[in-house]
Amino acid sequence: MSRTPTQLLTPADQERRRGLRVMKGVALGALLGMAVVFLVSFAFEEQVPALAYVRAAAEGGMVGALADWFAVTALFRHPLGIPIPHTAIIPNRKDEIGRTLGEFVETNFLSAEVVRTKLEATRIAQHAGEWLREPVHAERVTAEASVMASGVLRALSDEDVQDVIEQLAREHLLQPDWGPPLGAWLGRIVESGAHHGAVDMAVETIQLWLASNQAAFAGLVSRRLPAWMPSLASRLIDDTVYNEAVKFAAAVRADPQHPARKAIDGYLDRLADNLQHDPATIGRLEDAKLTLFDSPRVRELAAEAWNTAKAGLLSSLADPESGLRRRAATAIAEVGERLATEPPLQHRVDTWVTDAAVFLVDRYRHDIASIITDTVERWDPAETTEKIELMVGRDLQYIRLNGTIVGALAGLVIFSIAHALLG
Repeated sequence: MSRTPTQLLTPADQERRRGLRVMKGVALGALLGMAVVFLVSFAFEEQVPALAYVRAAAEGGMVGALADWFAVTALFRHPLGIPIPHTAIIPNRKDEIGRTLGEFVETNFLSAEVVRTKLEATRIAQHAGEWLREPVHAERVTAEASVMASGVLRALSDEDVQDVIEQLAREHLLQPDWGPPLGAWLGRIVESGAHHGAVDMAVETIQLWLASNQAAFAGLVSRRLPAWMPSLASRLIDDTVYNEAVKFAAAVRADPQHPARKAIDGYLDRLADNLQHDPATIGRLEDAKLTLFDSPRVRELAAEAWNTAKAGLLSSLADPESGLRRRAATAIAEVGERLATEPPLQHRVDTWVTDAAVFLVDRYRHDIASIITDTVERWDPAETTEKIELMVGRDLQYIRLNGTIVGALAGLVIFSIAHALLG
């Protein structure tokens, strides 16, 4: 159901309508005033010859008022409802006006030269930096960005995101063989000696455990001895095993060249080589990988990863005091400070923004201008006429009023010249 022009009027349009009615009344009053003056002067012209000048002025004023009324009315509708050619110009030529307006904007406002000249004189980076470096503005940008990011996260389909994560995990994590890259990584660790710290930590942990768990060695060996062995001998054996374990751990920890360390280095070196070149070792690792990450488990891990990340992000984005938002606001303020104080950076950013804007305008200016054309084409002729008349109609009524005054002066001058020359 189409809306009437009155239903489309905003409060500002309503005010313009009242002003238009007032000016129409003034212009019409001037015309009627000229008509009254004409009738009076025409009726008493013989008794008062000087009224001939008044009659000529009134006559010219009426002609000017009527001519300008016709011209103004013809822009928006047929005068007196008579379909005179070349009247009701705006409703009849609405689409052509829209195309002409679009071409005008495209040619005069969306040219590369105009955009480049304007942007080069604007100092975009400096102004943006001065605004962004204020903490309140940086926090505002962060808050708006957080709202947008939260909206995007909530709009995403959990199922679709989980499918993407699962697909990426299978493609980049599970499908490639793990053996060769793990072997190469382990080989580099062994070659650089980076594993020695882990060995030291393991030995230290064993020492601490031994110091705190001597009782665990009670019966460790003696339980496996014959029953006829004396209990004293059994205890002595258990204590000996414990003490030797403590000495061994201390010796490994104290000696960087201990044979046990050498044995560990050799084992890790062989393992690294086997992971890269031994099919049996590679196959066992792949079997273990497939057993650990079967299809249901991969799907479950993808869901857990996404749900955890999503919940954490939404919580951080919603909390103004969260670390994420505070760091983002700080980063934005720091960027603003640099933009405001570093001329080389300002020049780079201004150049980038200008070049990007010029490229977009030069490439898409016809599409941008077509918005005007397409929008005007969709407008209803009556609504278009109503809107345009409200925007410019009040000023056009001054044309009628001026036409009345100019017509009266012209009529007076013409009559005066004719009377002076012809008597």
